[in-house]
Amino acid sequence: MSNVVVFIKDAPQRVTLAPIRATISQKDEAFVPRVVAITRGSTVEFPNFDPYFHNVFSLSRAASFDLGRFPRGDSRSRKFASAGLIKVYCHIHSHMSASIMVFDHDYFRIPEPDGGFAMSDVPAGTYRISAWHERIGESVREVRVDPGGRAQVEFSLPVHDR
Repeated sequence: MSNVVVFIKDAPQRVTLAPIRATISQKDEAFVPRVVAITRGSTVEFPNFDPYFHNVFSLSRAASFDLGRFPRGDSRSRKFASAGLIKVYCHIHSHMSASIMVFDHDYFRIPEPDGGFAMSDVPAGTYRISAWHERIGESVREVRVDPGGRAQVEFSLPVHDR
């Protein structure tokens, strides 16, 4: 269940969101973790733990940026003001990639290693909920939340042997 984000696709947007401070490390020529989910207005830190330079950049529509080259022990950060999917890369190591999902609401989770997740305070209603994987894509289910009730949804994402 790594690199998956579960979220309500048609969740009500919120005017005020609590910012999140997330970290995507550069370690062993990889971004770790490769997928993070944050609210609009949140910041992602990009520390370099490798013994050589990295360069973090994105050409994504939701956020285009270039943090420049920086050495081991240095860190750069970026605040994300718009919702959307941001694909992140390194100019120096073309095999490095990460994904940042930025939301206008806080109805999202990264599942536990066993695949479990929970969302609280979801208003009553019928929603489309998505399990999105960086390489596989998404699986969407409909779920109904009754007032004061609980709802359950299960996803099955195809597993590709490598």
